[in-house]
Amino acid sequence: MEKFVINIGRQLGSGGRAIGHILAKDFGIAYYDKEILALAAKESGFCKEVFERNDEHKGFFRSVLGNIWPFFGSTSDFETNPLSEENLFRLQSDAIRKAAAEHSCIFIGRCADYVLRDFPRCVNVFVAADVEDRLERICRAQGVDEKTARRIMEQGDSQRADFYNFYSPGLWGAADTYHLCINSSVLGIEGTATFIKEFVKKKLGVRVGA
Repeated sequence: MEKFVINIGRQLGSGGRAIGHILAKDFGIAYYDKEILALAAKESGFCKEVFERNDEHKGFFRSVLGNIWPFFGSTSDFETNPLSEENLFRLQSDAIRKAAAEHSCIFIGRCADYVLRDFPRCVNVFVAADVEDRLERICRAQGVDEKTARRIMEQGDSQRADFYNFYSPGLWGAADTYHLCINSSVLGIEGTATFIKEFVKKKLGVRVGA
């Protein structure tokens, strides 16, 4: 079976990560979320923490390292620094392309749909959810109250949107950026995964377990 890729963008708390795990298991393919950071670190020779600190956070590197590492020089020096946001994104993108070339896989976030824009067999999905469901998941996962969960949710969405909109010509979460946008609150996590699975099978002619 020819290799294929499913790229999943997601609102924070929408269940996109859980849906990705289900799809990876059903199709019998590799799953990359934080794992792509480890792969990028391995391929580049940098420690994984460098990629983790910059993960889907546009502006983090400049705001933090620009203050505590004065030897980096002026702001313009970031473009040529091997640890600049742009270079870290390039290294992460190289790791994404390498993984996609080697085997069928699922990527969670990290602009993978844009990185793999020339890959012929991709399905790009965006997972949203009702605010109430998102808040409940965040409260449960992080052990916080609803007020804190709402702040985390809003900050997380803002960071992901800024990251995606900076590196991609598309608009994060906009319907015309993806092949499929779906609200996981309608069918639930399992039902949403099943719906996406059928969509992928029909779009790419993929068999389950391929």
